[in-house]
Amino acid sequence: MWYVVAALLEAPSIDPSSLIDDQTLVAQALSGRPEAFGTLVERYDRAVYHLAYRTLRDQEEARDAAQEAFFKAYRSLHTFKPGAKFSTWLFAIAYHGCCDRLSRRKRYSNEELPERADPGAGPESEAIANDEARRLRAAIADLPEKYRTVITLYHLQGRQYEEIAQVLGMPMGTVKTHLFRAKEQLRRILNEQAAGSRP
Repeated sequence: MWYVVAALLEAPSIDPSSLIDDQTLVAQALSGRPEAFGTLVERYDRAVYHLAYRTLRDQEEARDAAQEAFFKAYRSLHTFKPGAKFSTWLFAIAYHGCCDRLSRRKRYSNEELPERADPGAGPESEAIANDEARRLRAAIADLPEKYRTVITLYHLQGRQYEEIAQVLGMPMGTVKTHLFRAKEQLRRILNEQAAGSRP
């Protein structure tokens, strides 16, 4: 059930009245209509932020990284190849920007950043759902970065193997291997958490 909730939370919100495809919006933006790019930002803002957050594990830095990704995409829009998938191109820009931030962060500090607790409140069922989601987020956060990114793109954002391979710049077989290993590690982490919480 958690994966359905997570997938729904990650899905880009698209206004049905403005179902203009990405290719058309890119063409309009290139022809001098910046509001068309604004529509693309609205369409992918949440997904880019969540990719950045899952990669960087810091809300403020993820917001900055997402904003930077859209800025870079707008500046580089003329390099976008017609017929390519805009979301793949955008996610690649965002992911590589996050990798650059991680590299800079590691240069300045050899320590891991402290984990941040998620607030939880509300009725019992909401509290249980929040607790499950928190445990899942914590388990995903415990994965190595390469596995965390693949699991985020595949399960939480619903991307296909081919698109993930393009975004991350790795062979599809490596994507599948990372995904398999990420699932195995998540199972192990969640089972250990469940065993540790039993009386």
